Amino acid sequence: MRNWATWELRSAFAARMAELYGREVPAYTTLVEVASAVNAEVAAREGAAAQRLGSLHRVTAERHGAIRVGTPTELAQVARVFAAFGMYPVGFYDLREAARAAVPVISTAFRPVSADELARNPFRMFTSMLVTDDRRFFPADLQRRLDAFLARRVLFSPELITLADKAIADGGLAGEDAEAFLKLATAAFELSPEPVDRAWYAELEAVSAVAADIGGVTSTHINHLTPRVLDIDELYRRMEGRGVTMIDTIQGPPRWDGPDVLLRQTSFRALAEERLFRGVDGTIAPGSLRVRFGEVEARGIALTEAGRDRYDAMLAEVDRRLATDGGTRAEVAASVWRERLPATELGLLREGLGFFTFAATGAPAPGADLADLADLVESGSLTATPIVYEDFLPRSAAGIFQSNLTDDGSRDDALAAARRDAGWLSDVIGRQVADPIALYAAQQQASLDAATAGAR
Repeated sequence: MRNWATWELRSAFAARMAELYGREVPAYTTLVEVASAVNAEVAAREGAAAQRLGSLHRVTAERHGAIRVGTPTELAQVARVFAAFGMYPVGFYDLREAARAAVPVISTAFRPVSADELARNPFRMFTSMLVTDDRRFFPADLQRRLDAFLARRVLFSPELITLADKAIADGGLAGEDAEAFLKLATAAFELSPEPVDRAWYAELEAVSAVAADIGGVTSTHINHLTPRVLDIDELYRRMEGRGVTMIDTIQGPPRWDGPDVLLRQTSFRALAEERLFRGVDGTIAPGSLRVRFGEVEARGIALTEAGRDRYDAMLAEVDRRLATDGGTRAEVAASVWRERLPATELGLLREGLGFFTFAATGAPAPGADLADLADLVESGSLTATPIVYEDFLPRSAAGIFQSNLTDDGSRDDALAAARRDAGWLSDVIGRQVADPIALYAAQQQASLDAATAGAR
């Protein structure tokens, strides 16, 4: 009887989710085909430089998914399922504050946290939860009815949760248990054929299409699945060339001549999917919904806290110049990047803006501050390999969500927001939500300790 390690379960789950989403949203298959072709061409053209932030095998296999749940109970349950795959909560994202439109959710990303586990399979699941007690979106009566609706549904079967807990305790599963767990976990995110209550869905949709997608149905489903590409601008052009309608922009940093940092994302627009609807008289009739899309991402170097502060300041400067001087966002952003961000990896290291792992090229290198480390790298005593950014950007995530909404929904900013933070989320999940920057810093420090061991 075969024993499945946690990472093997994760790899199999990622593959099954891709197969499922490809069946449900055929345009996703086109997206993957184009991404794979672009990756192969970039790797052939640029060689080792193209694989600076991950091997071609890893980049081509890499995915992140996105799901949405409605309650703290559902979030705690799905956290147990993901923990069985070695995926843990990293980062707190408040999309209520990041979007112009009504996006009444908070989010975290479940992913592997160690470098070894990320190298085996970096599957991530961006998971959002509805904030039903936020009065800016949900009046008291609507919240009461929404909470009651959510309390009646069961997203994750008792058998799935039991097997997840067994996998966590045992560090994997064996034989029939592994297959049953994978089957149940995949099925939990399959689009349900159950008819949608048209009036209830419409009432929530008037507040937010995201709220309707979460609380207007009795199940959850994959909202999007995201391959990684080495040239997102070329992919964008090719998808449009195939007649696939893309959102208007690529979210995140601009294309420029310096090092790629953080995360760039885009997607094709949400497609009309046939669904069955139940009318107020109980009759069932066909209709369609536009809530699911295909996203693609290009990942860059993880930035330090100082780097993120620089990034936020550059975004603010782009907004300021657009408001006063005009121009396109891409052009203005590229100009700001050239003015304010080092044009080389060594410059990022010297200014303490980016995270790297270090290795001594010969004898162990002496310990040093960041400027001295840059000198040691420049002299050849150390090698510095950039750490890939494994996480997400609130403004970009909100931008993707917003670009795929048919309207902005409604929110009353005169009312108080319901308070949520990483501590609250940790209490709900029953596990500390990790700080992404702390994870990168620990990885960098561990490599530096190894590179300087014996030279102090």
